[in-house]
Amino acid sequence: MKIKHLSKDHAVSGQMQPDDLRAIAALGFRTVICNRPDNEDDAQPHSSAMAEAAQAVGLRFVHLPVNSPDDIDDSSLAKFNDIMADSEAPVLAYCRSGMRAATFWALSKNGIEATATLIKAVESAGHSTDKLRERLQPDVADTPTTTASRSPKASYDVVIVGGGAGGIATASSILKRNPKLNVAIIEPTEEHYYQPGWTMVGGGIFTPQKTMRKMTRVMPKHVTWIKDSVTAFNPDANSVALSDNTHIGYQVLVASPGIKLNWDAIDGLSDTLGSNGVTSNYSIRYAPYTWELVQNLRSGKAVFTQPPMPIKCAGAPQKAMYLSCNHWERQGRLKDIKVSFHNAGPVLFGVSDYVPALESYVKRYHIDLNFKQTLVAVDGPAKKAWFDVNGGEKRIEVDFDMLHVCPAQSAPDFVRNSALANEAGWIEVSPETLQHTRFPNVFGLGDACSTPNAKTAAAVRKQAPVVAQNVSDYLAQRPLTASYDGYGSCPLTVERGKVVLAEFGYGGKLLPSAPAWLLDGTKPSRLAWILKADLLPSIYFDAMLKGREWFAAPGKLQSTKKNGSN
Repeated sequence: MKIKHLSKDHAVSGQMQPDDLRAIAALGFRTVICNRPDNEDDAQPHSSAMAEAAQAVGLRFVHLPVNSPDDIDDSSLAKFNDIMADSEAPVLAYCRSGMRAATFWALSKNGIEATATLIKAVESAGHSTDKLRERLQPDVADTPTTTASRSPKASYDVVIVGGGAGGIATASSILKRNPKLNVAIIEPTEEHYYQPGWTMVGGGIFTPQKTMRKMTRVMPKHVTWIKDSVTAFNPDANSVALSDNTHIGYQVLVASPGIKLNWDAIDGLSDTLGSNGVTSNYSIRYAPYTWELVQNLRSGKAVFTQPPMPIKCAGAPQKAMYLSCNHWERQGRLKDIKVSFHNAGPVLFGVSDYVPALESYVKRYHIDLNFKQTLVAVDGPAKKAWFDVNGGEKRIEVDFDMLHVCPAQSAPDFVRNSALANEAGWIEVSPETLQHTRFPNVFGLGDACSTPNAKTAAAVRKQAPVVAQNVSDYLAQRPLTASYDGYGSCPLTVERGKVVLAEFGYGGKLLPSAPAWLLDGTKPSRLAWILKADLLPSIYFDAMLKGREWFAAPGKLQSTKKNGSN
């Protein structure tokens, strides 16, 4: 058995025996992948025997068999990417000779690493790359590229700031309409998260891995990925500035930079978050700690907070509370736990039609409701929190054993300090067209925008096709045709297995997606839970991010607006 390194964290080899795995573990490997089907020859150990031997020495073992390198298709490659996302490095993959294992690795890096680098690595491992070259070369131009492998052009037809839900979905929808456009997405991070799933992580329903994909897996084809951060907008010059002082030009700018979580606005929070019983589902770093606290708390005081609006997913602080209470209820502990909710706002939920259902759960879980109370300070080791009441008329001290915090939120600093911002710091766009009110070739969507809708992923799902259509109209010098009605959705998980599905638009108008006889969103239902827990993650990753506008076709403007007008 000869081990050949393809990268720092990935190596391949020919057939191994169970007795080899102890030495493999001693070399520091953490994961072993077998790409060989069982029973290819008589001397080959069965994968079950390899798995048992791997477990005995602390290695993760995964069996992903293919008959030949030619059989590695999109489906098997997707499985390989999922395995890699869930595996601890370094990884050793093997087959009969190592060729299938090396091909999996090279194809998974296609469009991320330069083709020459991949070819050299596989050849250095002693394998032929004749067929592999045919699969790599045509795909390099069709997959997202980073500034590390190809310098970004000075200007693009469309530049999208942000590789979150809004940026990815809009890019896909734009390219569905006009695949010849030269589109760039500026996004510094390597991972893309399904953020609505974080409440479910904090409730012990999802694993963190279920909410994450590598950015390379969700970035649309034919898009240039500029892996950097925007530091400034220059709308008068039709450009944006990056952290390395590069200036990227555009014909049209789409701004979807997300929202800033201001943990430091609460004195002492950053010092104790993730310890001393202080947690938040608003970060995937801390959501698993929420579930740990919920499982371990058997008596005492559980405090849940909500800051002044606007925040993204205004129901999330309550979701965390209801799921926690339901777990304690199921375990017979709720009677020994005093639960309180401290909301900076004056009401339980902003759309009154959904309040009766929520109040019934507040009563069921014996939750102490406190309105117009804003969390201002935390002392984790002392297990104390302080709230300003009625805008600072007085300050109260509250003891806790568990504290779930929703942080104050605002537009990112580079947005608030830019010409695109309104007086409140949000990107100033028309509520209908999502076109900037002062710069006609700028459009915005998502959490950083000034639109008075709920800041949810469901809102972005409706906004992205509107922006895509209006960007297409603008570039074609046509009147803008698409309109956004303020739709947002907040699936309020009131217990494990039931959801109050709040769907509403501008002014709190109810905008249900299904008839009341099928799903009445004002009442908790099992069907809404199935939608939230089982269907929405797939709809997000497999439809929305790929430009499939199922039940999200853009509305038509009541009166067509001229191109460039607002």
